[in-house]
Amino acid sequence: MKIAHVAPLFEAVPPRLYGGTERIVSYLCDGLADRGHEVTLFASSDSATRARLAPCRETALRLDPRPLTSAIAAHLSMLDEVRRRADEFDLIHFHLSHFQHFPFFEHCPEKTVTTPHGRLDYSDLPGALARWPDFPFISISLRQRRPLPAANWVGNVYHGLPLAHFPMPPPRSSSTEPYLAFLGRLSRDKRPDRAIETARRSGLPLRIAAKVGADDRAYFHDEIEPLIDGEKVVYVGEVGETEKADFLQGAAALLFPIDWPEPFGLVVIEAMAFGTPVIAWNEGAMPEIVDDGVSGFIVDSVDAAVARVGELGRLDRNEIRAVFERRFSAERMIDDYEAVYALLLADSAASPQARPRPFGQNIAASRVNGSRHAPPE
Repeated sequence: MKIAHVAPLFEAVPPRLYGGTERIVSYLCDGLADRGHEVTLFASSDSATRARLAPCRETALRLDPRPLTSAIAAHLSMLDEVRRRADEFDLIHFHLSHFQHFPFFEHCPEKTVTTPHGRLDYSDLPGALARWPDFPFISISLRQRRPLPAANWVGNVYHGLPLAHFPMPPPRSSSTEPYLAFLGRLSRDKRPDRAIETARRSGLPLRIAAKVGADDRAYFHDEIEPLIDGEKVVYVGEVGETEKADFLQGAAALLFPIDWPEPFGLVVIEAMAFGTPVIAWNEGAMPEIVDDGVSGFIVDSVDAAVARVGELGRLDRNEIRAVFERRFSAERMIDDYEAVYALLLADSAASPQARPRPFGQNIAASRVNGSRHAPPE
């Protein structure tokens, strides 16, 4: 297949530090290229890929040293370039969440598929979807679909990670001081305050490795920074891939105390890759991703989280790794995307003007989860 992937321009592919969407796009493009597909990646020129790179901006927006940039203008320029080259590809896979590509490709929605990597409960999205109803979508969890049930969902593919990049570490030394980990963004919807309270009440120290974005600086300064004492609560800053591996594999558990409809949560499966259990709040896709009592615990309160910290010893870190390998490998993710691509191309060839038929409830759920998780209401 000749496949174009269109990534957001906020981070390089893969990102140097924080950036889940761009990391998944990187794994997907490299894996498809390794399987012999002709893959072109539209991204910033500081990206590194085994696909053919179509550079659309000299550097990712977040790392641009210039004081003023325009994300809207940058993405409009990229989309116009993709449209200009559209005839080169069998399928164009967009990884953009707010549908800005729809007007550019309204003449050929059947040639596209969109994986929105973010939340879909923004008030303006249903109106936009009503204007362009024929664009096919692939969700990253069944829960993600709930705000847009009328969308043309053709598949659900959970994220996956290359097993070779995430080797299972040796058993943790009994002499190593246990700690709880918080990894991600220091924002209100990630609720680091819950993580701090859980750690303090459980008696374990908390290490925080997180990005503080421009929108989150006031919240961090006013509400979180005063709680960081450098001993029981330690902020280590934003970490790269090597530091992240050490950080996660050394933790007694990852705390994921979110307060928003998280569509996936890449850090959750990154922890599982190292056999590290996850204590996650019952929000968003967490009941789909965490096997309660096996790879971690799903909780509804700080009280419940503190209680589960005391039960971490009954979880088998080797079994957590086995769950990760079975459900969240990059090979499984690429298999699932290939199957959706094949369906879309077959439908387009049979009836180029036809709306793609639904792809069951999802290909990945049947393969990975069996019937354990119900489709979204």
